[in-house]
Amino acid sequence: MKRTLMSLIGAAVALAAVTGVATVAAPAPGGGAQTAAPGGSRLPVQRSALLCPPPTSSAVGETTYTAFVPPGAGAAGKKGTAQLVPAGSVKESGGKDGKGKGGGAGGGQQAVAPGDTKPVAPLTEAGKPVTASTDSGGAPALVGAADGAFAPGWTVQQTTSVAAGAGRGLLGLSCVAPDTTFWFPGVSTDKDRQDYVHLTNPDSTPAVVDLELHGKDGALRAAAGENISVPPHATVPVLLSTLTGAPVTDATLNVIAREGRVGAAVQAVDAKLGGDWLPAAADPAPSAVLPGIPADATSVRLVALAPGDADADLKVQLATPTGLIAPAGVETLHVKSGMTTAMDLKDITKGEAASLVLTPTDSGSKAPVVAALRVTRGTGDKQETAFIPATRPVGERATAADNRDKGSTLTLVAPEKGKDAKVKVTASAGSGGGTPVSKTYTVKGGATLAVEPPRPQGLKGSYALTVEPEPGGGPVYAARMLAQPQGGIPAFTIQTLPDDRGSVTVPTARQDLSLLTD
Repeated sequence: MKRTLMSLIGAAVALAAVTGVATVAAPAPGGGAQTAAPGGSRLPVQRSALLCPPPTSSAVGETTYTAFVPPGAGAAGKKGTAQLVPAGSVKESGGKDGKGKGGGAGGGQQAVAPGDTKPVAPLTEAGKPVTASTDSGGAPALVGAADGAFAPGWTVQQTTSVAAGAGRGLLGLSCVAPDTTFWFPGVSTDKDRQDYVHLTNPDSTPAVVDLELHGKDGALRAAAGENISVPPHATVPVLLSTLTGAPVTDATLNVIAREGRVGAAVQAVDAKLGGDWLPAAADPAPSAVLPGIPADATSVRLVALAPGDADADLKVQLATPTGLIAPAGVETLHVKSGMTTAMDLKDITKGEAASLVLTPTDSGSKAPVVAALRVTRGTGDKQETAFIPATRPVGERATAADNRDKGSTLTLVAPEKGKDAKVKVTASAGSGGGTPVSKTYTVKGGATLAVEPPRPQGLKGSYALTVEPEPGGGPVYAARMLAQPQGGIPAFTIQTLPDDRGSVTVPTARQDLSLLTD
């Protein structure tokens, strides 16, 4: 019998071009700008998904969502859409709010559809941010999707100002892409902390999630963290203190989706030090870069975990404006396998903006680590905290969506000594008007550069920053701090700027098998 066969390679090319998921776009840790694989080419992704957790339960919180996609990022001539819609919640069958309980929608819980499904911050054009705001203490999680020309580089920033009470301060988060595994070094179940992990399911089938906590003595076993069901298009919050029998000051949370996928973020609220979002750290790797420690940081605490079978011995270096230094008294860190280790770095920056660089003391070591910093500004009862997780390099392009007329600081670090980098930074048009402005910076290899970024001419509203390293330089990592003081409190939030995964490598077909017959 005669039959025609489709080329498997051709099918892979078609799949990559249509779905944008054939090859992961992010570079390997420590890598520079992305390049196409031999025999392949890079194409814009065609679909993107982002998830924003419920912003706050405070009655005095105000949240702004800012959505943006860089101009020219998508395929020429293609149209697109990008918008967020409210997700459902989970309540117990008897009507009691299930917040803070493990087990998700199972065991007497049910998913509740959102009361309002009106799209939030839909984009109408590339290169111009769109904003939306709410002052509701019960604002839902948001599930977002973008396609066509608006998919590559689509970024949404969620920024919440809480005027008083628990968690007062500025809370910021770049809405997250769904995945199956997340690492959160720096969580706590201490008596002064209230940490919730928010799990949001973007898909039409349930997700099943396990939560694993690792303390200083190893894994903390808790049946309540197993088999958590997250209904379709809904969000489930879990209070981490319900997963441990005794308070744990420094811990690492591993979120594992055994079925389906979720977006995960931790909201950390401190009774004395305010609150912020703790984003997931970069995937475990032998080295880690944590960019953007403010010059006026009064306290910095490092939390790390070695999730593999081997201990990790790390060289601790600070990338300052003039180069790499070994901080006195904290030159190395030993991290035992499966155990969370914390190190108090105090006021390590000494008045200069800096970034932390962790590398193996033995260059041949492959023991992976995950790490994050808790950064404090201010003193006494006027302190505020934010978190800096280890992050991926910028790669081709990264974006910070919500910048105001005042208060933004952009930090760029080229962690490899001798490998300088040139970086183009573009301030977009404002959400209410303004003309884009670009500026190129040179970052010395091994050094950190902190700048007040360019602002659009005639700015009205908020604007986005796009960071693009020029080819040929060393790898670049970036972070943006947004500071919006509240009275005498130095309220601030820090977002790292990893590559936006706006393109994928599409392999070139080596042989056309479409005419083969038998």
